[in-house]
Amino acid sequence: MKLRKKIQRILLLLIIVNCQFSIVNSQEHVVPFTYGDMDQWVVREIHESGIIGGNTKHLYELGPTDTIVGNTAYKNRGGSPWANSNVMAKVAGVVKTNTSVFPEERGDGWCARLETRMESVKVFGLVDIEVVAAGSLFLGSVHEPIKGTKNPQAMLNSGVAFSKKPKALRFDYKVKLAPEKDRIRSTGFSRKSTVAGQDSIAAILFLQKRWEDKDGNIYAKRVGTMVQRYTESTDGWTNDATYPILYGDISHHPEYKPYMRIQVEERYALNSRGESVPIQEIGWAEEDEMPTHLILQFTSSHGGAYIGSPGNTMWIDNVELIY
Repeated sequence: MKLRKKIQRILLLLIIVNCQFSIVNSQEHVVPFTYGDMDQWVVREIHESGIIGGNTKHLYELGPTDTIVGNTAYKNRGGSPWANSNVMAKVAGVVKTNTSVFPEERGDGWCARLETRMESVKVFGLVDIEVVAAGSLFLGSVHEPIKGTKNPQAMLNSGVAFSKKPKALRFDYKVKLAPEKDRIRSTGFSRKSTVAGQDSIAAILFLQKRWEDKDGNIYAKRVGTMVQRYTESTDGWTNDATYPILYGDISHHPEYKPYMRIQVEERYALNSRGESVPIQEIGWAEEDEMPTHLILQFTSSHGGAYIGSPGNTMWIDNVELIY
């Protein structure tokens, strides 16, 4: 009888230890992005050309706290993986800026505010040019100064090297949607036009397995996918919003949407020769394949360059990966 009780106690102890071990191993592992708390910013003070008014403008970049005065091209600082749609352009000697991403106070720290805006410029105070500019915050870099308006995606180096398989993306957010049912397209070089369909705000994460051929072309297969679109304004902040990353071919998954498809839009990256070339996404990777790169983007309008609804706004904070 005593032996039986001892065995029962031993078994109970083993069960308790095993349960504790399972609980420990089921706990999530949270990895914040560098500067993903949005609390440190570089302020750039740029003086625009006199022909368009000679104004002093401020651009903001996620990175070690600093102020840069002068019309110098920006390169990511302090190991920051982040770039955004705040850029300095220099076309035919004329310096112009765009600012659509801003730091904003939140509690004891800061967050990022992304806005879709009409960026306007007057030449000699007479010719008024208006362009739709969406706020975009993404992993990668920008090839400054911007030297033209053709193919704006080629001015961006999209994504960073990455070789892990997280379970989910987590961040705090709030959104405000413009009330218009259609969007505006305005490039500054043609008449404004209407694009059918309401604008939406988006968070996009792609894990890719990339390779380069002998001619410098970059190809990729999609390893992991997470795309979240927002079509209604929120009532204040949503904290710790967590979105699972789906792996492999998700084209028949219940949560699959057309905007998750392969090559949903053309993105660019630098090849081994330092050339900006399209990332040719050619198919789905197998579920067990490992990625080589991570694309992550938050944007206040989903339609691409020069298309959106002014007033759309997204606030982002505390961006993390969950394992």
